[in-house]
Amino acid sequence: MTTPPVGIERRVGQRFPYLLPLSLRQPGTSVEGVGFTQDLSSRGVFFFTNAPLAEGSEIELTLRMPSEITLGESMPVRCRGHVLRVERPAPSAPDSSGTPHPETKIGVAVRFEGYEYLPECSEASFPRVSALHPHHEHEEARPLSHSSARPVLG
Repeated sequence: MTTPPVGIERRVGQRFPYLLPLSLRQPGTSVEGVGFTQDLSSRGVFFFTNAPLAEGSEIELTLRMPSEITLGESMPVRCRGHVLRVERPAPSAPDSSGTPHPETKIGVAVRFEGYEYLPECSEASFPRVSALHPHHEHEEARPLSHSSARPVLG
């Protein structure tokens, strides 16, 4: 029997499994969008979006940072950083009629390089998380597969 290889934990900060809405933009481009987080730490985030992002690109994210990360009150924050990894979705299995449902969300890992605390009123522009998920009449909610959930550095 062989022993599985030991993985090295590269995260420095504690990661929290939060589902939070966020808005994003790439400075110097017209790319803007919305998404929702899967994992969040003081040093980075893994989130899902429809925006066309590329590894290595600069990015600004605006979200409400929870108190577990701010070590104070939760507050709206604009985070600047770089995209570390972009995960394209695998095509999903066909439904009962044989029609495949293409997944459109990409997973994005970002390392934060700076923060800007925002006034409380700026969070009013956040979309509702439910609005970020297209609903299909014959599709049931599926739990996130742990094998497809990749950790964020942080």
